[in-house]
Amino acid sequence: MRKKDEQLQKEKLRLRIKSYDAKLIDNSVRQIVEAIKRQGGEIVGPIPLPTEFKRYTVNRSTFVHKKSGEHFELRVHKRLIDIPNPQQKIIESLSDLNLPAGVDVEIKMN
Repeated sequence: MRKKDEQLQKEKLRLRIKSYDAKLIDNSVRQIVEAIKRQGGEIVGPIPLPTEFKRYTVNRSTFVHKKSGEHFELRVHKRLIDIPNPQQKIIESLSDLNLPAGVDVEIKMN
């Protein structure tokens, strides 16, 4: 009896949200949190994860000025949201959300 209760308590839904734009990810997280609260679900987060930097160096010239280069940087902003004991209507409301382009959401059941 206890093992079944523990398994039900440990079940959770984890959302990992990624975007290149910080304002866009904050607005998307706000939409997700509002949708979960409307359905009466608990929420842990949003937890900001470290921003990932991808840096690239490109030569300005192919032949003459080899030591001259341009530097570019991509920033990937990340957020984490946990939903303990998710109900079916919460999962359906998350799948019906219309998030803007440029926001990637990964959903995992633990």
